[in-house]
Amino acid sequence: MILVTGGAGFIGANFVLEWFADRDEAVINLDKLTYAGNLQNLASLAGDERHQFVRGDICDGELIARLLAEHQPRAVINFAAESHVDRSIHGPGEFIETNVVGTFRLLDAVRGYWNGLEGEAKAGFRFLHVSTDEVYGTLAADDPAFSESNRYEPNSPYSASKAASDHLVRAWHHTYGLPTLITNCSNNYGPLQFPEKLIPLMIVNALGGKPLPVYGDGMQIRDWLYVADHCRAIMRVLDGGKVGETYNIGGWNEKPNIEIVKTICAMLDDVRPRNDGASYAEQITYVTDRPGHDRRYAIDARKIEAELGWRPDESFDTGIAKTIQWYLDNGSWTEAVQSGAYREWLDTNYADRTG
Repeated sequence: MILVTGGAGFIGANFVLEWFADRDEAVINLDKLTYAGNLQNLASLAGDERHQFVRGDICDGELIARLLAEHQPRAVINFAAESHVDRSIHGPGEFIETNVVGTFRLLDAVRGYWNGLEGEAKAGFRFLHVSTDEVYGTLAADDPAFSESNRYEPNSPYSASKAASDHLVRAWHHTYGLPTLITNCSNNYGPLQFPEKLIPLMIVNALGGKPLPVYGDGMQIRDWLYVADHCRAIMRVLDGGKVGETYNIGGWNEKPNIEIVKTICAMLDDVRPRNDGASYAEQITYVTDRPGHDRRYAIDARKIEAELGWRPDESFDTGIAKTIQWYLDNGSWTEAVQSGAYREWLDTNYADRTG
């Protein structure tokens, strides 16, 4: 049995679904169910005895300790995090609370549990912390991609909070001996992603006849990783990663944001044409860039390939086609997550940035 935190969110839910597609080992799934946590993501597991959902917060150390004592998991995988840069600019406090304090509470409870284990159970236990490439800061156009040895230079409240959480995990390994693993991934995309991130926002807004807001000149470059590939990489790290090590997980797909948006428009033009026959690209609207916007991220994923034999299965073309089709096929899911609070957030974030 494993304990997954944040398992109703985008990456966490995809991980749980991929886990059960690959193996039968039971999962205790802890999620606070904030705006981005959605039990609909796990609807296909209703009645599945392998999956037990618990609503709760990683800041609740007593709850974590109780779950660990009751279920005796062999591993903890921490996806729980506030993860949207724009939200961290408007309200950094929640990011510090969840990503820093929450990680500390979780580590503290896990250390107490691990100290009480004996023999093979103790030797085989793992704590895997899922993080981001944004902790490394930004790259110039001709800089080499981020490797695991890059120093941390976070530039947003979100990335700073994730960097802090990574440092805590590292410290709990080196100080207390806790058998930890850290993964730092590039930009994920795919099914079940809350439509505030670039790709689902562009798909949903395009289909809704709304503007497609692009920050600045749209030339910010990201490495794009299909979420199912990321989940399979995490399983590989859990199964064979070296304790105390960090593994960068990337898609080998560096692309500027504007190219992503235009690709989505072109694909939608083919599979769901506008009623007026015009291209969805006419809805592209450039807006004022956000503060501290990193120019380029890129992941060097050679270590995980060399040591653990992982490489992404999806190219960007195959992954984005699957993603667009999923949103076309799951309009009811999109409608359900677009609450009044979500629309208010978009209005707040983009209202004064058109131009």
